[in-house]
Amino acid sequence: MKLQTYILSLGLFFTLQLFAQDTTHRQPGVIIDQIVAVVGANVILHSDVEAQYIQYRMQEGGARGSAKTVKCNLLENILYQKLLLNQAELDSVEVSEQQVEGEMDRRLRHYISMFGSPEKFEEFYKKSILQFKEDLREQVKELMMVEQVQQTITKDVKITPSEVRAFFKEIPTDSLPFLNSEFQLSQIVIMPPINKDEKERVKDKLTGLRDRILKGESFATLAILYSEDPGSAKNGGELGLHGRGEMFPEFEAVAFSLKDGEVSEIVETEAGYHIIQLIERRGDYINVRHILVMPKVSPLDLAKAKVKLDSVSQLIQDKKYTFEEAVKKFSEDPSKNNGGILVNPMTGNSVFESDQLDPKVFFVIDKLKVGDISNPVPFKMDDGKDAYRILYLKSRTEPHKANLKEDYDKIQSWALEDKKGKVMNEWIREKIESTYIKINGDLGKCEFTNDWVK
Repeated sequence: MKLQTYILSLGLFFTLQLFAQDTTHRQPGVIIDQIVAVVGANVILHSDVEAQYIQYRMQEGGARGSAKTVKCNLLENILYQKLLLNQAELDSVEVSEQQVEGEMDRRLRHYISMFGSPEKFEEFYKKSILQFKEDLREQVKELMMVEQVQQTITKDVKITPSEVRAFFKEIPTDSLPFLNSEFQLSQIVIMPPINKDEKERVKDKLTGLRDRILKGESFATLAILYSEDPGSAKNGGELGLHGRGEMFPEFEAVAFSLKDGEVSEIVETEAGYHIIQLIERRGDYINVRHILVMPKVSPLDLAKAKVKLDSVSQLIQDKKYTFEEAVKKFSEDPSKNNGGILVNPMTGNSVFESDQLDPKVFFVIDKLKVGDISNPVPFKMDDGKDAYRILYLKSRTEPHKANLKEDYDKIQSWALEDKKGKVMNEWIREKIESTYIKINGDLGKCEFTNDWVK
């Protein structure tokens, strides 16, 4: 039996808040909310199910399943969560306020980025970020408690090679997934230094802009004209509300020390040089605007980096160094700490499908054989700085149906998750027997995967 979705996305809570606001506009005589189920000491409200139903329809385009079937499935997922929460309470699972705050900040940053700015986020939900966090605090805490219980239940689950093979044999041949080409890459990076004259040029430019602002010119207008931060320049340099720990430490230290309207001295960070103006402070959050000017690498220094990489490449080809040894000795990028291996930001591992690679990277490595090294190629670092690198193609697979020889690690992961699912399902069946559970109304007639009411 396939493992159900036990941990609910925090995104559903945003929908829940929206749904709760919606109910205030309903006509008199309509039931706003009611208890549809109880698990231990935890209740499930009609609004909980409706909120997730709205989220489901938004994600699926309203095309899959009847309303009753979908709501029954959603209710069962909430029942799973409440069962885990009940166990967390019995086990006295603790989550610190600091952990909850960090998780809320992490999630909120993601969702605010989807809206484009904190202001648009607040406008949509008609409440401040601080209010929103307070409304969600208890629910996020419960989610984290549930996650701890789930991890405890499955932490000792291991998978043996024979179990992996048995799992694979149980997959019907016509159901084997088709896997796209996958690549593993390493790199050696040379970052040309910024020369002293260029740094002085940037500082002089920012000093001139700061003087103009202090004499009365608009900070926002000058940011539009001169700032090299593409994300904020079009908004007059405004960054929106941010809390501590979300910006460069040097930038943050100065920004939080400013008074309303005050303009900072020049601040240096990894991104370049800034001047900052405080727009407003809301509790532990501030909104600032800034002008960023990034020092440029000179063409001569870039050319020197390319020549140096040519020499490194020749040393590797002459077998004076392995690629891994050359990474440790010559690379100037943090990736040198893990052998120069490129990490896929979408998955967190070192495997890329072709459509997950930057087109410029794919163009370079598509011509290489496994074990080949590219010519030095220019690229921009994450902070926008110019650099050169050589790429090493560690492995490449051709498109194929999944098989044990080529895809053992992937199949092992599938088998492990399947085994964890069976362990979770067995735990659930046992806990249902010993936990008080009651389901009310029409939803009590649902055909569930598990027998929730004995």
